[in-house]
Amino acid sequence: MYKNRAIITDHLKDHATIYLFMIILFMTGIVFGAILVNSMSVIQKQDLIFYLERFFGQLHNQQLTENTTILKNSFFYHVKYLLLLFILGLSVIGLPIVWILLFIKGLVVGFSVGFIVNQLGMDGFLLATFSIAPQNILIIPIYIVAGSLAMIFSLKLLGKLFTRKVSQPVFQPFGRYAMIFGFLLILSFAAALLETYVSNEAMTYIVKSFYQ
Repeated sequence: MYKNRAIITDHLKDHATIYLFMIILFMTGIVFGAILVNSMSVIQKQDLIFYLERFFGQLHNQQLTENTTILKNSFFYHVKYLLLLFILGLSVIGLPIVWILLFIKGLVVGFSVGFIVNQLGMDGFLLATFSIAPQNILIIPIYIVAGSLAMIFSLKLLGKLFTRKVSQPVFQPFGRYAMIFGFLLILSFAAALLETYVSNEAMTYIVKSFYQ
């Protein structure tokens, strides 16, 4: 346990700049998402409100998707996202796409929360707190770590190409890279469980309270 803790600590110290860069990139996406809400026209906001109210109406009328379906869809979405980051980390040219994906994830979170709060006020704040925040508290660090690992591995491959250190084995770093991504996939299932049995239930309860 102490050995693993030391390895993780050393890893974070060695690559603190990369993790900080990814966190700032994600936070920048959130800020841009919030700005995007304020730059929307009245017609665009009305269109989105129409679809949002339609969705709320379906929840109120018990037109709900089964929890197993929500769990499956949520988990497979995370799997596809993480696998894409994993593959991009294996190719040097995929590094800018890793940055774009993480920025877009922040943009989506910032826009979603910003729009709901902007249009629904305190009700929107409650909705965002209990239906968006729970799974994102877990999945956001997962995506940041995954993007950082993809960037670290990609830069290592780039360094080997330029220094031509072909004698150094790449299988051991790749094994660690794949193992950590496997662990992140397991954690993403926990995030999918949170989304299904905490966020979804909370959202259903809050939306029904709107119509009382």
